[in-house]
Formats: sequence, structure tokens, C-alpha cells
Amino acid sequence: MERTLRRRFDAAMSHIAADPYGQGSTAIHRETDRREATVAGVAIRYYVSRSVLTVTVVRGVYV
Repeated sequence: MERTLRRRFDAAMSHIAADPYGQGSTAIHRETDRREATVAGVAIRYYVSRSVLTVTVVRGVYV
């Protein structure tokens, strides 16, 4: 990932971390904690763990 995109991506991910159920994300297969969103032009899929306040990105796709 080129440096400029990485900076935008990291900044946008901080918004996801602050509000993992918002920011235009949608549930995957009606599972509230499995989410997908487009962040700085990068499509991501992630899991939210409420018990330890963790967001884990499991897939990111960018061109």
C-alpha cells in the first residue's frame, strides 16, 4: 500500500475503531459483529469483539 493511501487508511480506521458499528459499515449475513465497509477506498471485512474492545480486519482489498 503506497504511503499516502496508508495514511488515509490509518486515519479512517481510527474512526472505525471508535464506532465499529457505524461509519457506513454493514453486517455480514445478519451477524452484527461481522462487518464490512469501504475505508479510504479500501474494502474491508472485520470482526468486532465487544468484550475486549478489539476490531480485527480479516480482509482488505485495494487496487
